[in-house]
Amino acid sequence: MKITFTLLFCLFIGTLFSQETETSQKKIPSVVLKDLKGKSINTAEMGFEGPIVISFWATWCSPCKKELNTIHDLYPDWIEETGVTLVAVSVDDEKTKRQVSVYANGKAWDYEILLDPNGDFKRAMGVNNVPHTFLIDSEGNIVYSHNNYAPGDEEELYDEILKLGSK
Repeated sequence: MKITFTLLFCLFIGTLFSQETETSQKKIPSVVLKDLKGKSINTAEMGFEGPIVISFWATWCSPCKKELNTIHDLYPDWIEETGVTLVAVSVDDEKTKRQVSVYANGKAWDYEILLDPNGDFKRAMGVNNVPHTFLIDSEGNIVYSHNNYAPGDEEELYDEILKLGSK
């Protein structure tokens, strides 16, 4: 019994570490999305300088909006200090995607907004529910991933951005 528990514990810990390693080495998949102006953007070729934060959200998701609105207040300082770019990927479907630009413009978000109404990028990134936030380094590696939102999570994200170095 004791050996079985120890073996299961070791397997569990090994699984956690292997998932962390896989996440830190995973690259952004190539999916073509449209921005709010209808321009096609290949997610693997976004071409931003410095780190990229990709935040999956939806207009019907209160925690998503809380997270992005909280970051909005901090974002100008984040850009100045780290050169980070935030890309907010809406997973609103065909029925609700028209509300995305209304909401984002109403909040004066300075983010790049991409639309993923079919969930292609969401699936490719392994997102099961929103909000889900990723941090991408300058080589396109996913170095941090966080699901859900609670006040203070933006500070943890900022700390992870700082680990990548400033601009």
